Amino acid sequence: MRTQTKELQDSQTPVTVVEILKEGNIRFLANNKSPRNLQGQVLDTAAGQFPHTVVLSCIDSRVPIELVFDQGIGDIFSVRVAGNIINQDILGSIEYGCKVAGSMVVVVMGHSKCGAVTAACNRVDLGNITSLLAKINPAVNEVIKTKEDATPENIEKVSELNVFKSIERMRTESNILNEMEKNGEINIVGAMYDVETGKVTFL
Repeated sequence: MRTQTKELQDSQTPVTVVEILKEGNIRFLANNKSPRNLQGQVLDTAAGQFPHTVVLSCIDSRVPIELVFDQGIGDIFSVRVAGNIINQDILGSIEYGCKVAGSMVVVVMGHSKCGAVTAACNRVDLGNITSLLAKINPAVNEVIKTKEDATPENIEKVSELNVFKSIERMRTESNILNEMEKNGEINIVGAMYDVETGKVTFL
C-alpha cells in the first residue's frame, strides 16, 4: 500500500477519498488488511504529511480509526474526544487538517454502545465530565424526555443524532470549513461504527 504523498493527495477528490474509506472498512470486516511497511511509512512521512481525511471520533478503545478503515501512517488526522463533540480546539484542529494540510474529507463518526452518550442520556454529573456531556445534551433533549425514555434503543438514536449535531456545529462555527465545503474542496460526512460487527455505516 502506497504512502500518502503530496502527489497522491493532489490526485484525489472528496468523492474518491470517501470510497477509499468505504473500501478500507470492507477489508477490515473481511480481516483482509492491506500489506504495509509501517517502518517504511514512518521514514516516508518524516519530512511531511498529506493525509486525505480528518476523522472526529470518540475516545472509545474499541474504535481504532486507522484500523477500522484499513489505513496506514500518514493517511488520517485522528481527532478523538469522548462523545465526538465539537469545541473550539477541535474545530481548529480540523481546520488545520483541511485548510493547511489539504485533507479533503471530514468524517464525524459516532459508535454504538457509546459510554459518553449513555452518560449524557442518564444525566450523569461528575467533575469535568459534566461540561463535556453538556455538549451532547442538544441531541439528548430531542429524544430523551423522561428518565424512562433512556432505553438502549433511544440511546442509539441519540448517538446518531449527536453526529448530525456535531456536523451542524462544525458548519455553523467554522467559517473556514463551511466555505471549503460550499466550494467543493471538502466533504463533511457522518458515520456510525458498530462495536459488535466492526461495520462503518455512512449516514
